[in-house]
Amino acid sequence: MAEQQSSARSARLGAEERQAAIRHLADPERELDVLVIGGGIVGTGAALDAVTRGLSTGMLEARDWGSGTSSRSSKLVHGGIRYLEQLNFSLVHEALIERGLLLQRLAPHLVKPVKFLYPLTKPVVERVYVGAGMLLYDLFARTGKRPPGVPMHRHLSRRQVQRAIPSLKANAFRGGLSYYDAQVDDARYVSTLARTAASYGAHVANRVRVEGFLKVGQRVVGVTARDLLTDEVFEVRAKQVVNATGVWTDDTQAMVGERGQFKVRASKGIHLVVPRDRFQSTMGLLLRTEKSVLFVIPWGRHWLIGTTDTDWDLDKAHPAATATDIEYLLAHVNSVLAVQLTRDDVEGVYAGLRPLLAGESDQTSKLSREHVVTHSVPGLVVVAGGKWTTYRVMAKDAIDAAADALDGRIPASITEEVPLLGAEGYHAAWNKRGKIAKAFAVHPARIEHLLNRHGVLANEVLDLIRDRPELAEPLPGADDYLEAEVVYAASHEGALHLDDVLTRRTRISIEAW
Repeated sequence: MAEQQSSARSARLGAEERQAAIRHLADPERELDVLVIGGGIVGTGAALDAVTRGLSTGMLEARDWGSGTSSRSSKLVHGGIRYLEQLNFSLVHEALIERGLLLQRLAPHLVKPVKFLYPLTKPVVERVYVGAGMLLYDLFARTGKRPPGVPMHRHLSRRQVQRAIPSLKANAFRGGLSYYDAQVDDARYVSTLARTAASYGAHVANRVRVEGFLKVGQRVVGVTARDLLTDEVFEVRAKQVVNATGVWTDDTQAMVGERGQFKVRASKGIHLVVPRDRFQSTMGLLLRTEKSVLFVIPWGRHWLIGTTDTDWDLDKAHPAATATDIEYLLAHVNSVLAVQLTRDDVEGVYAGLRPLLAGESDQTSKLSREHVVTHSVPGLVVVAGGKWTTYRVMAKDAIDAAADALDGRIPASITEEVPLLGAEGYHAAWNKRGKIAKAFAVHPARIEHLLNRHGVLANEVLDLIRDRPELAEPLPGADDYLEAEVVYAASHEGALHLDDVLTRRTRISIEAW
């Protein structure tokens, strides 16, 4: 307990902290209560859930925090309005409760309300039908313990839509409805979640690949792992191992020599990044397509346009957008824009893989958009499927399953009351942003940018600038970010490679030409 209390004072995830975590995990005299494999949104959520229940916890990630699916999403925290049409009310309700929790309590510095327009193309019937769905969406969001953190939907006339989005074709709509969801920098959220788990005493290390499972009879009792920076191989012993590897679930399960009760199918989704000045709009867009829906999402000085849904059976670490994918998105968004977007307007593209559950019978295939937790091998919990927004529920369910197999009474999950690092005091810091800017002789817009990326931990970035004033300079070719943020990414946020900084601690790789 003393050891956990001392480690709880450190919110850094630098190279030294990583080495200390590996030393602890590799100690042959130790056995963890829970070891999590996979440092995406569900894995980091599971590590935080376990450690805040008082369990000794470790987490290993083969690449960088969130480097798979979790950093390549639509950057939305949402209920999934299209699931209402599929009558999947429980999934929508659960996601909307989580959305409110993230906005109001867990991460107000990272999760923000975002306004969308749903354009209407048919007269009365469509307005009544879509309006009823939006009303249900808003009512679901208001059934939690906290207010939803976003306003109700509104009906808009054709003229109101035209005023809000002058760049729409005049004949593309007959009016519309505006509604709110939330957005998040998904990669920052995952790395902050990993840091939060570490600050409570979890021993976490990225760039460590699990290469096999330790078994006694049929029971899993740990893993064999390789430090990819030093090539050192070591064993980690744990009473319960949680497999939270997303689209790699089947590969990880194959190491146990057991076939899972379900299969995870990788579905590729791509997004285009377009400069904000290419068309005028005060809100995002939700468009119907023949297959699904398409989002146009405001993202700082850019728009995100996505997404697609196609099978992917090549390298899971490097999903790629094809020319056909890009043309598909451009064609659909151009169908409503007065001034057409071209390939030359696309400043960035990214592709990610959704871990969809593909059951081996009709009965399990309906789980494809939901999550499942199994304990198919003693000592090994598998969590798969689900969506980004409901990561906390998935993590809770996985640790519940692990806790059921541990001796003694394990406390229930408390993560709905555990804010991420940087969240406590964020609103007060935001109110003082003008004074902070004056004290550090930095433009107020820079302080707002830092607060919305780091919360109250922006103070640590500003301390770097105080010690080394040259770090207040913006990065060449990426003016939105300061040099101090790169230093901070390496010293505090677990960034070990240039790619970690350009792609995940900042979003320069998709935001810069």
